[in-house]
Parts: sequence; structure tokens; C-alpha cells
Amino acid sequence: MFLGTFEPKLDDKGRLILPAKYRDQLADGMVITRGQERCLYVFEVDEFMQMQEQARKAPLSNKEARNYLRVFLSGAVDQEPDRQGRISIPANLRAYAGLDRDLAVIGAGNRVEIWDLAAWNTFLEEQEAAFADRDDEIIPGLL
Repeated sequence: MFLGTFEPKLDDKGRLILPAKYRDQLADGMVITRGQERCLYVFEVDEFMQMQEQARKAPLSNKEARNYLRVFLSGAVDQEPDRQGRISIPANLRAYAGLDRDLAVIGAGNRVEIWDLAAWNTFLEEQEAAFADRDDEIIPGLL
């Protein structure tokens, strides 16, 4: 499980040093792809394969499902960290997420998310108030 928030920097070659806490889980490889809210999702390969298997169950006749999968999978790249724990984020994914230099790398349970730091801070500020004031059950059985 991926937890926590880290604020690494993207180097001039578009590389990110993975937080040490995540390196063991991602050492055998990962898949990076577009995520919602203009961030990037990073999945362990096995987790990504399970998601892809689930997605294959969507009917081909469903245009929304087809379009979602096209965007989600067309941006996906597999990576293995180098000896220093670095991964390269392709230019198209950096552009999609608006990544420049300052990043937020967050653990989101089954995935890691990579955000532009300013975008993450704005998102978090907007969502924290709603989170603190929520009085109904969003996820059944959770709190």
C-alpha cells in the first residue's frame, strides 16, 4: 500500500527520484499513465494488469468506456527505476500533468500519484474543507 506525501524535484532530463518508501514496491517495474485531475498514476505492474483485465470486461459497444480506455492506455508507459531510484517521465505525460520542477508525489493506496506541487496544494486546499465537513457516507462502510 502506498501512503504519504513527498515533494521531490524533477531534474532537467525529466527524471524523478522515487521516494525511498516506494522503491521496494516499484523495483520490479511500474506503469505510469494519465490520471484524473491532471495528475499521473503510477501502478505496480501486477495492479495495472488487474485493472486492464477489469477494463476488458466493458462492452465494446460502450463509447464512453472505449474513449476512457483509449486515453488511459495510450499514455501508459512501463518503467523500471535505475540504480539511484530514478524514473523518466515522458514529455507527453509531463505536459498532460503540467509538471515542471516542483512535484508532489502522494500515496493513494493502490497507486502513487504525481502532481505539479502548486496544483496539488490547490486541489488539497479545496478538498480538505469538504472532507472535514462531510457528514454522509461517501464510501459504503468506511467511517
